[in-house]
Amino acid sequence: MTFTRRSFGFAAAGAAALTALPLRALAASAAPESDALRMVDPELRDGARMILARPLPDPLDPAAIRAMREKAPPPAPPLAAPAIELRRIPGAPGHPEVSIAVIGARAGGAPRPAVLHIHGGGFIVGRMQDTFPASQRLAEELGCVVVEVEYRLSPETVFPGPLEDCHAALVWLHANAAALGVDAARIAVMGESAGGGLAAMVAIAARDRGSVPLCYQVLIYPMLDDRTGSTRRVPPFIGTIGWNEAGNRVGWASLLSQPAGSVTVPSGAVPARITSYAGLPPTFIGVGAIDLFAEEDIAYAQALIAAGVPTQLLVIPGAYHGFDFIAPASRAARNFTASWKSALSAAFQPASARS
Repeated sequence: MTFTRRSFGFAAAGAAALTALPLRALAASAAPESDALRMVDPELRDGARMILARPLPDPLDPAAIRAMREKAPPPAPPLAAPAIELRRIPGAPGHPEVSIAVIGARAGGAPRPAVLHIHGGGFIVGRMQDTFPASQRLAEELGCVVVEVEYRLSPETVFPGPLEDCHAALVWLHANAAALGVDAARIAVMGESAGGGLAAMVAIAARDRGSVPLCYQVLIYPMLDDRTGSTRRVPPFIGTIGWNEAGNRVGWASLLSQPAGSVTVPSGAVPARITSYAGLPPTFIGVGAIDLFAEEDIAYAQALIAAGVPTQLLVIPGAYHGFDFIAPASRAARNFTASWKSALSAAFQPASARS
């Protein structure tokens, strides 16, 4: 397996969409490296060793977070096509304008589906440019428009700021569907890690506000529950590679402006703590079996199923957080990516074709 400096940057520098951040040094309960590696799919072990070899500063405080952002490697250059158009759009009432990128829009022809994609980063790091090439490939493969959103990061901006930025982008996409060549009835939301958590928050907000009828949500190892790693611990062999309990506490505390796992949280801020899952869009959830988020993602899928939401859950044995970006050529990553793309492609079929 070959790993480039840029691909490893997704994990080690903390600026990637998936935040596969090597926080081993911050976890008091982390298992020994040999124990963690024994659980890893053999094709994913080289990437795991590289992640484990790059601990982050301790403590991961605001100064360390700023340093991580400043030292982030430059994003991979975008592909030649589809075209990327950068825009500034109105934010939510009382919030600033939002930067977005529109990928693959074109006037004329039959309206096409669209995805609002939200990058990851533990709520504290990441840039929409980090996922431009992946989103360009998605737009090309599925014949869709992709809108990326540059939401404000925490702890400088706390909830609901990041959610409002993402929801504003969704509302803009829906309102401008005709001009973008988009079918307003076939809009999905997608994200990885913290981006998956924000995607879930956006879907909840869209339902509760009656703003945009989503046709699907794709949640890739989403960050859904602030109690993981705080009031709810995980086995020592889980969550030691790529994102761990200590990092989770920092990420959620940064977003919520209160300790992770507090008795109460702001309404709509923690997807795993909502009281009703009915009416949410059909969902794909994918996660590795040794990802810190495995238990909470499985529980979220179960809650959706119990509420009558069509839900597909995929758990990959021996896979850690961000494995598909760290080792994209591995069998596990190829099967994982093919599964969620197949699910999204099926959701994008016109209603007449599905009946």
